[in-house]
Amino acid sequence: MSLGRSRAFRLFSCLSRRQRLFTLSSLASAASLCASVSAGQAATQVKSAQPHVRHSTKSASTVPVRAKRLSGPMQAQGEEDILVGSHRQELNGGGGMMRRETAPHAVQTVTKAYINMRSPTSTALDLVKNLPSLNIMAPDSSGMQGGQIQSRGLTDLDMALMVDGAPAAAAKYMTEDIDSENLEEVSVTPGSAARDLPVMSAAGGVMNSRTHVPSNKFGGMVDFSYGTNNLSREFIRLDSGEIGHSGVKSFFSFSNTHARSWMGSGINQRKHIDFGLRKDWDNGSNAHLFLSWNSEDFVIDNYPTEQQFLNYKHNGIGWGRSSHPNNVNYWKNNNDHWNQVFLTAPIHIVLPKKFTFDLQPYFSFGQGWDAAPGGVETDASGAQRNMTSYFNEHGARQVGATAKLGYDIDRHNHISLGYWYENNVTDRNYPSGYTREDGAAPGPSNTNYLISKGDRQTAGYEIHSLFIQDSAHYLHDRLQINAGFKFVMANTWNKDYYGSQGNNRTAPLPQLSISYNIDNQNQVYINAEGDYRQPSTNDLGWLYTSMPIPKNQYSIKEELGYRYHNKYLMIDMSFFNYNVTNRIVDQYLGMNSFRPFSIGNQTMRGFDFMIAGREIHGFSPYASVEYLHATQDSNVFDPYQQIMLHSKGTQAVMAPRIIANFGLTYTYKGFFANGAVHYTGPQSVSVANDQRIPGYVTNSLSLGYHFKPFGFLKSPTFKLNFTNLTGSIVRTGAMGAVYSAKDSSTVYSGSSPAYTGYGNSFMVEPRFSMTGTISTSF
Repeated sequence: MSLGRSRAFRLFSCLSRRQRLFTLSSLASAASLCASVSAGQAATQVKSAQPHVRHSTKSASTVPVRAKRLSGPMQAQGEEDILVGSHRQELNGGGGMMRRETAPHAVQTVTKAYINMRSPTSTALDLVKNLPSLNIMAPDSSGMQGGQIQSRGLTDLDMALMVDGAPAAAAKYMTEDIDSENLEEVSVTPGSAARDLPVMSAAGGVMNSRTHVPSNKFGGMVDFSYGTNNLSREFIRLDSGEIGHSGVKSFFSFSNTHARSWMGSGINQRKHIDFGLRKDWDNGSNAHLFLSWNSEDFVIDNYPTEQQFLNYKHNGIGWGRSSHPNNVNYWKNNNDHWNQVFLTAPIHIVLPKKFTFDLQPYFSFGQGWDAAPGGVETDASGAQRNMTSYFNEHGARQVGATAKLGYDIDRHNHISLGYWYENNVTDRNYPSGYTREDGAAPGPSNTNYLISKGDRQTAGYEIHSLFIQDSAHYLHDRLQINAGFKFVMANTWNKDYYGSQGNNRTAPLPQLSISYNIDNQNQVYINAEGDYRQPSTNDLGWLYTSMPIPKNQYSIKEELGYRYHNKYLMIDMSFFNYNVTNRIVDQYLGMNSFRPFSIGNQTMRGFDFMIAGREIHGFSPYASVEYLHATQDSNVFDPYQQIMLHSKGTQAVMAPRIIANFGLTYTYKGFFANGAVHYTGPQSVSVANDQRIPGYVTNSLSLGYHFKPFGFLKSPTFKLNFTNLTGSIVRTGAMGAVYSAKDSSTVYSGSSPAYTGYGNSFMVEPRFSMTGTISTSF
């Protein structure tokens, strides 16, 4: 697009030529420009015409590029042409399965191009399944639930999972946060967390989902999906466009999903709302709000033991919930009823005298209950009646904010210091009662069936944290140095019927990262930092006050990386070393609940490698691999067998040594296709290393066609998405850790209680599924 003198004067009269080019490289200023030149959708892909302008992908948060402040209006001098273009091919590879990164630490990102090819039922976890540092386990194919993550010998419970830089739902409930249509990108920093992020569990890094930016013009999109397991899903989004001449724009979306359980009986329902609001100012300031509401009613999956899995694989005998109302394992007696609200509202303010101010408040609240089989008992009349046990969450509340003041010391250094506060509380009890005559759970508030209200328990923590960091750029921005320090002070408590307990703990968290651009195609970096994990409120809620609160887990991590790109391909390699003390793992208890325990120290060493080709004759290949050597450095005492497990030197639990991925994208005119294959190697699923699962392969395929615009339909599209094309019956990972397969106390399975001693329980890859989707923007 070329602008003559008259248009350039009207649009850019307040900027010099140098400032215009610099401003185009920043996200906030690009969004402001787009309101006039209709390039808003390419805001994050605009490549600056000034070669030394920095493009930062700092951690999982959005880092605004600092534009030079203006002291007053300036007039254009002479005729000038400003060229604006979108160069997505220069930033993406492998059809959007890899993005070009420049941060001084490992970053792995999937972009909108790839997200658009996947099924709308995909969660953020589904989308990052082929990144090298992650092994993703998902319990269903309909997007009703999230799943679990293994990353460099750690799990999602060691990671910060975020939406727009604010802490969001756990991986198991990631679908509560946002619909996939409203995801712009999902980034993972497997070995790093910025010091200014509000995270208390970042040993495994950060996964951040960036939300849809409201359009500058009125419009929207709609899609409808239908698939296997009686899946049906409807979605609509409306963009307001700029409201008046205020610069404010917003969007609102709603989705409704219905599906059967893929294993056993059961019907699942989900309703979801997303709302976004954004305002940009000419000086680079901006304010953004994202709000979501989620209501789910789904069957709590039964996770099979090793023997149950083998019976299904070899004999076809399933392990799902029953379809018979007189069975205590009836699916309506195994339900999760939950409502969740999530809100974040980051504000970036450009102040005079080289100052900036950032404020990010966030809030989430969840309420609901889970039902599980409670056995069979004899009532007062002598009749046998089925029982229901409940997990009743009166409220799970998380509220917090970060405030940060930034200052440009000189043209090389930007320093910021800030404060983070968070308060997190869970309030629950564990009632029990009879099931209804039709076999369904009546709910914990129905006094006609309730027998016991159970113990009431509250647990939580309050965090105060101070941080300081400096970002320096030298040698025409070829050398970047980031140094920071964060100090966390946490007050943790746990109260139940038997008493109360609490503690005050601190965690010092230093960070240093350095990157150097050898030339325009080669970059090297090093990163070193300390991160920690403290028990979450859900962890605390399953500890009796007679049990000590586990010590905070602490990790020292080092990373060395290299990146290369040219017009044909991108390469990204990182070597890492982790030393973890007081390693916390979680044991699955049933009803989607976990109990933490400590297993001493661990060491994790390995490398990640990614390569992606840019589009050549329509083809865009992608491949990645991780090698991980993770070992248990301590012998661990098993309280169930009352013996010391000789685990020192063995493969760390839930840490497969090899993860490999291959993907291929093809586009021709309106046609598009993407296929991906994932491999995870063998892994240990017990601390004693006496129970293991073999390696396995999973796969996915997407096919679709973009039709030409028709009337008000701007992008009519039809696509088919397939998962598990080969119908493999494989265990993708353990639900949690156990001390040993010989323990007399393990986890629930179906209507069988704990204390039966059958080893671990597992997530299994859902059977073959196909989803067809019709969509269009308007």
